[in-house]
Amino acid sequence: MTKDYYKILGVEKGATEDDIKKAYRKLAHQFHPDKPSGNEQKFKEINEAYQILSNKEKKAQYDRFGQVFEGGSGSGVQGQNPFAGFGFDGSGFRWSGGGEEMGDFGDIFEGIFEQFGMGGKRRKTYKSGSDIEAQIQLSLEEAFVGVKRKLEYKTYLSCVVCGGVGFDKKAGLENCATCQGKGEVREQRQTFFGNFSQVVMCPKCSGQGQIPNKVCGVCGGAGRKLERKSVDIEIAPGVEDGQIITIKGAGEAGERGSGGGDLYVVVRVKPHNFFERKKVDFYITEEIKITDALLSKKIPIKDINGEIYHITIPTGFNLKDKLKISGKGMTRFGSVAQRGDLYVSFNLKILKSLSTKAKKLLEELDGEI
Repeated sequence: MTKDYYKILGVEKGATEDDIKKAYRKLAHQFHPDKPSGNEQKFKEINEAYQILSNKEKKAQYDRFGQVFEGGSGSGVQGQNPFAGFGFDGSGFRWSGGGEEMGDFGDIFEGIFEQFGMGGKRRKTYKSGSDIEAQIQLSLEEAFVGVKRKLEYKTYLSCVVCGGVGFDKKAGLENCATCQGKGEVREQRQTFFGNFSQVVMCPKCSGQGQIPNKVCGVCGGAGRKLERKSVDIEIAPGVEDGQIITIKGAGEAGERGSGGGDLYVVVRVKPHNFFERKKVDFYITEEIKITDALLSKKIPIKDINGEIYHITIPTGFNLKDKLKISGKGMTRFGSVAQRGDLYVSFNLKILKSLSTKAKKLLEELDGEI
């Protein structure tokens, strides 16, 4: 049964690349196996869906045919195996009938593909490095000004001894004796329909066609080693909770020099005791006395950056409303100079008891209002 990748990511068929990427990151973070709410099977499905829908060629195939044709060289439809997904691989098979070899299906299709510029076979590529997700926690004050952090984590790094190739370059390589440097060998199979010979990856050289004369003794030929890595991360002012910083190439190193993964850093901004943040605006609540409002007294406010400034309540202001103070909110992303606004709510402090003098004054005031 064909998987509905759009349903897995929770997006519509017409979703943009950004929509797909956002949905993937949200779900991958939610179901990551290392999380308390993680689900390894769900996480694999999410990754599978993203790998298809984030690739233009694969997405086009999936939208048209309901599946993606794997194999071949190049990307997208070009160089793909037309029998993938149907339980039959036409490449590398030869049909024998009545003792007479009738031809190689793979050669026929490969010739057709080359004629139309669709590429041919490809050898095995080594495993690319995986992406890594990490978290950094900031206070609201740090998010306001922006910070630099050093992040340390354990991952596969390119072997420094062999330069990531997995062998001694000076000793060099030699052609594989098993496949004669082709990277492929032919296997014979007997079926109900007759004898087939299938071309498969050479098990001796893993499809490379060459074998190192001297394997690296440090990484064992993998070209990478599990070690600790540290990266310096610069977080811009105004960063939001849940924002993701992507550092290209800072993920796992691939095997034997193949492509490396990326590092995705999720920024978590801790709640503040005084300021409530909504995008670039701050919301606070101040307790005041009735005289503060009536006499337009200066009310001290401590800014997020530690500075003290004063506000006054305008005459006739309704204390049920929020007082807007322009330019005293959160920094706009990437710019310390630009800030949002501050909205102040007021709680009127009610005295538990009044002196005779205070009561008389309030009675006189009540007559004037």
